[in-house]
Amino acid sequence: MRRCASTGAPTSPPSACCPPRVLGASAPCKASNLDQEDAVGTDSRAKDLDTRLRADLVDSFDEELEMEIDDERLDKLLDGMSELPEPEGMERKLYFKELFRLQGELVKLQDWVVAEKLKVVVIFEGRDAAGKGGVIKRITQRLNPRVCRVAALPAPSERERTQWYFQRYVSHLPAGGEIVLFDRSWYNRAGVERVMGFCTEDECDEFLRTVPEFERMLVRSGIILIKYWFSITDEEQHFRFSMRIHDPLKQWKLSPMDLQSRVRWEAYTQAKEAMLQRTNIPEAPWWVVEAVDKKRARLNCIHHLLGQIPYGEVKRPPIVLPQRTHHPDYQRNPVPREMYVPAVY
Repeated sequence: MRRCASTGAPTSPPSACCPPRVLGASAPCKASNLDQEDAVGTDSRAKDLDTRLRADLVDSFDEELEMEIDDERLDKLLDGMSELPEPEGMERKLYFKELFRLQGELVKLQDWVVAEKLKVVVIFEGRDAAGKGGVIKRITQRLNPRVCRVAALPAPSERERTQWYFQRYVSHLPAGGEIVLFDRSWYNRAGVERVMGFCTEDECDEFLRTVPEFERMLVRSGIILIKYWFSITDEEQHFRFSMRIHDPLKQWKLSPMDLQSRVRWEAYTQAKEAMLQRTNIPEAPWWVVEAVDKKRARLNCIHHLLGQIPYGEVKRPPIVLPQRTHHPDYQRNPVPREMYVPAVY
C-alpha cells in the first residue's frame, strides 16, 4: 500500500491508465482520449443517420411528385422547395429531368412493341429491399397498363406445388404487343426457396440445370428476355429495413421472410452466386444493377433497358377532338343527393 511521505496515511494508487505526471501539466490521460473519440464517433454516426433519414424522407416526397409534375413545371416547383435538404448522391433536378426523358423514351418503346407485335419479358431479382419495386414503378408510371403489366406471383398453392415448376409462370408470359415485368420470377427456387428450405437441394439443382434450356426455348419462340439483379450492401439493407420498421406506411413491406433474410445474409449470397454462375447464358444474360443509390439505380436500369431493344418512333396521325353532339330533346336527370359521396374536405 502506498503511504504519504509526510503523514504516513494511505493514498490511492495511481490509475493504470493515468500515470503520475508533473503538477500543472495539461495532457489528458489516455482513457479520457478514448472517451472523447467514442463520443466523436457516436456523434458522427448520429449525424450520418440523421442525414440518411432526411434523404429518405425527401426521396419519399419526390415519389409523390413524380406523377404530379412534368418537365415544363419542374424548375419552378423545385425552386420553391429549396428549404428541403438535398439528398446525398444525385442532384434532384437532374434526377427528375433524366427520369422524365427516359420515361418519354419508354412510351416510344411501348408504341414500337405494339406496332411490331414484340413480346418482352423483364425479370427483376435481388435481395429484399434492393429497390426492384421502385424501378418497376418508374417504368410503368406513364405506360399503358394494357401493354405493360407487372407479374408478382404469391407463394404457390397446394395445387401449383404439384405442377411442373415453370407452369404457373408460363400463363403470365406476353402475347404479341405486350411487356411483362416479373417482380421476382421463377428464380425464387434458386433464392428464397433454397435458403429457407422450401425445396430440396435436388430440386434446386434440377432447376439450375433446366432453367437455361427453358429460357432458350422462350427466346427461340420470339420472346425478348432481359434479367436484372439488384445489388445492395449489408449495411444498406439494414438501413432500409429499419426505415420500414419505424414507418407505419411502409411496415406492410416487411414480412417474416424479410426478417429471416437478414439472419441468412451469407446463405443468400452463396445462393445468388451459384444462380448467376449457372444461369448466365448468352441468349439471356444477367445484368447487375448497383442499387445502393436508389435514384441512380432507377435511371441506370431504365437507360440500359432501353438499349436492349432496338426501337423507333411510331408516327401517330394528328388527333382531332370531335364536337359534342347536341339533341334538342336531351334532358339530364338529377342524381339523388343521397347517392353523393359526403364532401368532407
